[in-house]
Amino acid sequence: MTDIERPDTPTLSIDQQLALRTAAARLHGEFDGIFATETIEQFLHSSYDQFAGHSTIPNFLPLLAERFARLRLRALAKVEGHHDGKPTVLFLCVHNAGRSQMAMGFFQHLAGDRALAWSGGSEPGHEINPSAIQAMHERGINIATEFPKPWTDEIVRAADVVITMGCGDACPIFPGKRYLDWELDDPAGKSVDDVRPVRDEIERRVRGLLDELGVPALT
Repeated sequence: MTDIERPDTPTLSIDQQLALRTAAARLHGEFDGIFATETIEQFLHSSYDQFAGHSTIPNFLPLLAERFARLRLRALAKVEGHHDGKPTVLFLCVHNAGRSQMAMGFFQHLAGDRALAWSGGSEPGHEINPSAIQAMHERGINIATEFPKPWTDEIVRAADVVITMGCGDACPIFPGKRYLDWELDDPAGKSVDDVRPVRDEIERRVRGLLDELGVPALT
């Protein structure tokens, strides 16, 4: 990556520039032969910009940008016909900090590598809800390493099913896409005791969704 700093990107430290170059090299290795260099770098830059305005830990920005760019590139690859046929579900809520993260956690845990789950928010928060993290930990599922993120057009277009949870009119609508709306209490600001019933209802619905998709739950 020859020009990591751009006019619309905040000044990067030497460490951040190096981290982004390293991230770009990894992405090039993963998507070589699928996307051109310009596409990969544009996705990495724009993913960085998504988090640069509100991140409280600048040193993590290159890692977040790489992870989000990888997700977006995988989604675009599926849209363009490069996929293995696995069902893909997108869980959407407002802050992508509680409900959608718990749903994605259950889906990944129960489906294994036989289906894919992504998540996003209309107004992404800054961190995963601590009560949601603890409630999921009680079920042996770690969502602490996830991070709130927005959705993008390619991510929505690549999903076979879009599950909305309280984002209302802000949820993206694409003609021909299958949508399901799950009415669930928002765990924001709630204690673990209050989040557990929401967690259990999400698990019930995820298991039902897997049955509909023909993906038997692993446990």
